Formats: sequence, C-alpha cells, structure tokens
Amino acid sequence: MSEPAITVHRVGREAQPVVVIDGFSAEPDALRAAAIAASFGPAAQHYPGIRAALPLAYVPTHLAVLASVLGPVLGRGGAVDLIDASFSIVTTPPAALDIRQRLPHCDAFGADRIALVHYLAPHHADGTAFFRHRSTGFETIDDERAPIFFGQLEAELRHGGVPPARYVKGDTPLFERTLEIEARYNRALVYPSYLLHSGAIAPDALLSGDPADGRLTVTAFLSVG
Repeated sequence: MSEPAITVHRVGREAQPVVVIDGFSAEPDALRAAAIAASFGPAAQHYPGIRAALPLAYVPTHLAVLASVLGPVLGRGGAVDLIDASFSIVTTPPAALDIRQRLPHCDAFGADRIALVHYLAPHHADGTAFFRHRSTGFETIDDERAPIFFGQLEAELRHGGVPPARYVKGDTPLFERTLEIEARYNRALVYPSYLLHSGAIAPDALLSGDPADGRLTVTAFLSVG
C-alpha cells in the first residue's frame, strides 16, 4: 500500500489547520468487517446516531500517521492521550433532530484537544463542514469565547433564529460555511476540537444503521500535551 497523502487546509479568517489524510489506514476493509460484526447502541453527547467499540489496536496502529500530522502541521508535539474513540453511524432523521443537532458545534474548548474523523463508507460522500458564527465572527470557541458565543446564540434562537429540522450543511442565517471536506473511503480528517463544525449530511442521505450501508466512520478525540 502507498503512503498516506496529506493535504492541509487553513480555514477561514482564523486560518486554523484542517488536515485531510487519504489512505489513512493500511487495512480499511478489515475495519469495515469489524464494524459489521460489532454491536452498536445509542450514542451519547448529542451525536445523532449510534456507536460501537473499536478494535483495541486501532489507535496504536495509526499513531505513526497521526504523529506526522500533530507535530509538524498542527504544532502539537507532546504526548498523545486518547479520550474517546468509536465506530459511529449517523442515523437520526432530520425531523427528529433536536436544536443542538441542527447547529454547528465544537467538541471541546481546549487548544490541546484534537478531533479525528475516519470515513469508512465507500458509497457516502457526506463529509464534514466548518463554520463562522456571523454575529460574533468566531470560528473557534475556547473558554474565553464560550460565554460570549453561547449568550449571543441563545439570544438569536430566542428571537426567531431557530433552525429548521435538517442537518446544517451550507450557509444559514446564523452561520457561514468556511470549508466543506467531502467524505471518501479511507480518508481521515484531523482538526482542533474547538473549531465550529458539523457533519455535512445531505437532505437525501441514506441514514441506515447497518454498518455495511450507512455513513460509517471512526470518531476519536485526543489530548495532545
């Protein structure tokens, strides 16, 4: 197998790095087989779908590729600690999304936190989109910005800004899309967790819970010293 191909995007006005790694895993078909054999259950933390445990070797096997990104590209050269990782499939129909699931979000406020999405569905192009909050101009949300952002967003939602029941994929009255990365089989996306983002799920996307047919990914969250 050839070496992974790495592309770096600098997102929006804040120029935060979003790294695309094509050919991320040496054995993507084996990962799909493991997912098909796994037991999935409802996800926590507002994820609109289901999750299952990963093979224990997943993170150690991919640390070398991640290290080549975390240090030179993202500027995170310390020890890598795994916070959480799982197989994930988006299954919630648009009409059943709660308000939080219809808006861009961030996964953590700390600059040491990194998110990984590894796309494992050969026939799904629904990837990940990144956003700027129009009224504050924020593209990242850290501890200092969080009270400002959530206070402003709450006011906007209270005064007629409630989004329609659909996944946020493009521009909205409250958010401007700054970048969208298309999903491809065995492509990974690595980015700072405090970037505002959302799964870019098309209105007609197949939201099957079957890992052989659905939007199968690995989602992982890391802390880098």
